Amino acid sequence: MKEYKLLIYSIKPRLLTNRKFQNLIELKLLCLSVLIAMCFLAALLFLLSSQGADAGPCITYDPSTNFITVTCNSATLTDIDNQLNDNTILDKEQSNNGVWLLNAGIVVADKATLYINSTDTSWLKINADGDTEHIIEVYGNLKIDSVKITSWNLKTNDYAAIPAYDEDKEPELIPYIIVESEATGTTDITNSELAYLNYLSYYGGDGSVLKGNHIHNLWFGFYSDGVGGIIIEDNHIHDNTIYGLDPHTETHDMIIRNNVVHGNGGIGIICSLDCYNITIEGNEAYNNADAGIMFSRNMYNSVARNNYVHDEVKGIFVSASNNNEIYNNTVSDSGDGIYLKSESSKNNIYDNTIINATSNGILVNTGASDNTFSSNTIINATDFGINVDEDSVNNRFENNNLINSKVAEEEEQPSNTVGQSDEEDAAADEEEDEDEEEEEGE
Repeated sequence: MKEYKLLIYSIKPRLLTNRKFQNLIELKLLCLSVLIAMCFLAALLFLLSSQGADAGPCITYDPSTNFITVTCNSATLTDIDNQLNDNTILDKEQSNNGVWLLNAGIVVADKATLYINSTDTSWLKINADGDTEHIIEVYGNLKIDSVKITSWNLKTNDYAAIPAYDEDKEPELIPYIIVESEATGTTDITNSELAYLNYLSYYGGDGSVLKGNHIHNLWFGFYSDGVGGIIIEDNHIHDNTIYGLDPHTETHDMIIRNNVVHGNGGIGIICSLDCYNITIEGNEAYNNADAGIMFSRNMYNSVARNNYVHDEVKGIFVSASNNNEIYNNTVSDSGDGIYLKSESSKNNIYDNTIINATSNGILVNTGASDNTFSSNTIINATDFGINVDEDSVNNRFENNNLINSKVAEEEEQPSNTVGQSDEEDAAADEEEDEDEEEEEGE
């Protein structure tokens, strides 16, 4: 019994010693954890404070240039107003219906995004009083949706006056929107009205979308240079001083679809200077001052199809452009229905309907050669259904249907192949005309 008691007494101090040691370890671990947490928190606070000191606000204003710069991942006009709090720069004229007056330019910086949409805006007026030029310049992303953007002259309390075209002078001090070539994002404009501005220009912004807009009374219209992947569809584009749509200089892989383009001071839809892989489809073009649709200066590997072109000086016009397809279009009540010139070659023109051309249904001249015209229907051409000048050779015409229209004399179109059906249709029309004259004489 004594031995048992001694054993118990000897174990008891050991247990107490182990518990003290365990408690000490736990205390040290707790202190170490607190220390690590404090160090981490201090490092985090230092990092955040240093970033804040470097970055500052993401909306700034430079009075020396009169430009607002947006560097935010996401910003609106309301955000700009809240940050600047100066109604001489940006003024919300009518708080209830979202009418703003902008008295400065805006730069959307690289990787930043500015939203101008119906969440806080119905109409953005950009001051155009003739003293300073205010623009929206995009290096990042711009998203315009369901709003109206125009110039506004405070002196006249009206839109800026858009001048007539002068080839030697671009108008000054009229606001415009420009997407710079360095832009890292897209400028998407949807369901909006853009009017009484200088122009809308894309030098960058690959993959942008312009859809469902009303674009009118701009000085130049839409212009692009070197961009790709833009979709322009379902827009109403009219009464611009020069062009309606003018993709230019190596613009590529663009879709121009289901737009109504009319009343412009030059060509309705033109792509010029090394454009390629352009699809122009389902558009209506009419009452423009020159051509409805034009392929110009080495436009290649492109398509115009299913368009309705009417009441134009030239319906579809191809100049110095190669390897394109033009098909399933209807051209009516225009001077020349489809016109190829200036050494255009290897173009395929087929299945088009040309009605009431006041000059020629199909006109080919100034060295346009090696083109194919097939299965086109030409009705009531005033001068000729098909007219090929002597300097244009090796063009092939097959299975075209001429109704009340005629082919120009053979000597006027040497070295071109005119299919039998073309000649037969023209001859049949001439016989019908002669029969009608004889009946009238009787």
